[in-house]
Amino acid sequence: MRKTVRKRADHFPKNHGHYRTAVDIISAIEFDKTGEHLATGDRGGRVVLFERTDTKEPGGNRRDLERTDYAVSRHPEFHYKTEFQSHEPEFDYLKSLEIEEKINKIRWCNAANGALFLLSTNDKTIKFWKVQEKKVKKISEMNVEPSKSAGNVSIASSSFSPSPKQYLPNGGCQDRSYNSLSNDVSFPPGGVPSLKLPVVTSFETSLVARCRRIYAHAHDYHINSISNNSDGETFISADDLRINLWNLEISNQSFNIVDVKPANMEDLTEVITSAEFHPTHCNMLAYSSSKGSIRLVDLRQSALVDSHSKLFEELEPPGSRSFFTEIIASISDIKFAKDGRYLLSRDYMTLKLWDINMDSGPVATFQVHEYLRPKLCDLYENDSIFDKFECCLSGDGLRVATGSYSNLFRVFGGAAGSTEATTLEASKNPMRQQVQTPSRPSRSLSSSITRVVRRGAESPGVDANGNSFDSTTKLLHLAWHPTENSIACAAANSLYMYYA
Repeated sequence: MRKTVRKRADHFPKNHGHYRTAVDIISAIEFDKTGEHLATGDRGGRVVLFERTDTKEPGGNRRDLERTDYAVSRHPEFHYKTEFQSHEPEFDYLKSLEIEEKINKIRWCNAANGALFLLSTNDKTIKFWKVQEKKVKKISEMNVEPSKSAGNVSIASSSFSPSPKQYLPNGGCQDRSYNSLSNDVSFPPGGVPSLKLPVVTSFETSLVARCRRIYAHAHDYHINSISNNSDGETFISADDLRINLWNLEISNQSFNIVDVKPANMEDLTEVITSAEFHPTHCNMLAYSSSKGSIRLVDLRQSALVDSHSKLFEELEPPGSRSFFTEIIASISDIKFAKDGRYLLSRDYMTLKLWDINMDSGPVATFQVHEYLRPKLCDLYENDSIFDKFECCLSGDGLRVATGSYSNLFRVFGGAAGSTEATTLEASKNPMRQQVQTPSRPSRSLSSSITRVVRRGAESPGVDANGNSFDSTTKLLHLAWHPTENSIACAAANSLYMYYA
């Protein structure tokens, strides 16, 4: 059965179909490596963290569970943990350019000493955040009697006595301004037998997010990707024309490793759309382009990567070019499989799975939007053809997923010879009855899924529920749990969790 996860009531109204403001729309989703934490970013520059709670004992200790057995279906429970304002709107006075606060990407870094670390970026600035529990202290064991104290008012903040002098037991006197006591709290005639010093005791803990570093002024164009290196020390950031390499500890300088900017901008034919480090080889990374090609580069070859070690692209059939050919060929997202052997790419019409050892063509192609081909003119007019859909792979590499319109997302079997294809809807009513069509039995990702379809067997102009196609509702962002069959996906300002 599907679980719906919400941030807070003021972030997600009860009526999911009509969100109050555009700043609540989710723009990034990311699981950490353990799958115990989930982060989302929105157009308002906020980052919200969720923590998995079904793997904890009542006392707070974490259970030892086997996380690699996909045959056992678990019931994931993610609860709201904390949130913080990551980015604010800015204005570049030199270029007269407004910089949105929208979070483009979130990437988790290695946790240490019980603290969580993550990178977040908007169009221009990357920030490194540390989220840690802080103990809130409380002062106790003072001389104030409970019957005479008013709340937590301390002696030092009490009112002065109207008497200007205070007589001491030895017969002397002292000015009242140097020994002020409240009217309610006074010494007995014989003096105070013992004086209790204030004691600081731990009262409760709260999560505090602190920005440790800001990586700025390194990109002339909008940042579309950030990716952590497996060495745990460096990361890359990519914009339309350049990819920069950063050290996590150094925020005032970066090294440009890829530059596709021509000497004359009129000669520009393609731009960088996404970039990703290899999950295990710290010297390898891949980046995609608006022409539908993926380049695999090796940082050991040269400091500035002018050439690629491998090029992955699928040649067009002769005579098939049209006005929309280059637009729909643009790759919006790439993801490495967990073992680094396969690479998944998403263009407007299809998902493609590539073997990095075989650059002759994709090992599998999954039709996602083929039924929209007759509608390309309309999609171009309302700019929907430029929507950037993300993609993801399961931890075992046997399934791939991507989003679509009408708040649908599609899951395909990635194993050789698999014909599994499932369409699911991010719905506000998880118990709604769905139409099940007879097909090859396959393990679905949810007990409330829509129909099971074969690859490319979609009805033209109609979504999986028989409804008319709706380009205004789109599911752009989703992430697969690293070790379990669970998918987190965002539809407008609602966050959904599907599991098998």
